Amino acid sequence: MRRDLFEEEHLLFRESVREFMTREITPHHAEWEKQGIVPRDVWKHAGEMGMFGFSVPEEYGGAGITDFRYNVVIVEEIIRIGATGLGFGLHNDIVAPYLVHLTDDEQKRRWLPGFVTGELITAIAMTEPAAGSDLQGIRATATRAEGSDHYVLNGQKTFITNGINADLVVVAAKTDPGAGARGITLLVAERGMDGFTRGRNLEKIGMHAQDTAELFFHDVRVPVANRLGDADGQGFVQLMRNLPQERLSIAVAAVAAAESALEATIEYCRSRTAFGRNLGSFQNTRFVLAELATEVEIARHYVDKCVLALNAGELDAVDAAKAKWWTTELQNKVMDRCLQLHGGYGYMLEYPVAKAWQDSRVQTIYGGSTEIMKEIIGRSFGF
Repeated sequence: MRRDLFEEEHLLFRESVREFMTREITPHHAEWEKQGIVPRDVWKHAGEMGMFGFSVPEEYGGAGITDFRYNVVIVEEIIRIGATGLGFGLHNDIVAPYLVHLTDDEQKRRWLPGFVTGELITAIAMTEPAAGSDLQGIRATATRAEGSDHYVLNGQKTFITNGINADLVVVAAKTDPGAGARGITLLVAERGMDGFTRGRNLEKIGMHAQDTAELFFHDVRVPVANRLGDADGQGFVQLMRNLPQERLSIAVAAVAAAESALEATIEYCRSRTAFGRNLGSFQNTRFVLAELATEVEIARHYVDKCVLALNAGELDAVDAAKAKWWTTELQNKVMDRCLQLHGGYGYMLEYPVAKAWQDSRVQTIYGGSTEIMKEIIGRSFGF
């Protein structure tokens, strides 16, 4: 079925993004995989191309456009070339809403111009060694003496995307440890603050060019002026409000990855022979590809519908959870079966399907695991 999500301006934007990826990313990404990080200059070049902060008001350097379709274009073009080291989606899709909607004028002046230019790279720190999907279980604390103009932040975060490169980190911490979800506050920690250190650039199964790090906070003095929101205890609600967009971004990447792998596998099956016959001439091959093509197209149209719902302010947590778990599980299914159809070559990293298989595994885990997504959906039934 014809895809009708985009308008002419999005298609023109895609051309410029694709040209940027071809020129600036594709020739170097394999080396970044070895290094375990993407150079900061790449972020600045992307900023010059207008790839960050679409929703940032024009007075702070952004486009002032509330249209997630531009974000979708960038995610799809990154996935198309397998450039999973680029943390642009985290910056644009996940952190941006916090800095655009939860900041006061002074914070906007300090942070948003650099966000748009790529000079300030961002991250969000929720996960801890003992608290993943259960955000109420975080142990990081931010204490504030009465009348003080700062918090003292202590704790550890892990699995933080952009963790090494990040200049601004939105940190979830407990300002009232006894208040459960109502005791969580979001603070922005900045590079160079005393006591804010980074641990290992973590070794992962896939996404090797993506800097994923441990972060440590030891008596870090974070100014009250770096709090998101006008009072303590708003953090959990702020996180819940923004998680649907994060999960939709993951779903967009999942479908794009599945489409790319499927396309490459169909081409491989056209050219590869076995037992004197074209691989695509075997009924099993055709049936596997028919099943995958059907499910991927169905997923594509649901996700596109979710994008339009987000633009209209109508995407809720349940629909986002449906998109996130279904598409990421499908992504892993597609990768596994496409790799199988490649035979032994599928296990060789010189074939893109092998790297795509590695990179895909985390998708059902971060942003809320499949099990958590099903729990969110199940609770909506009112049982």
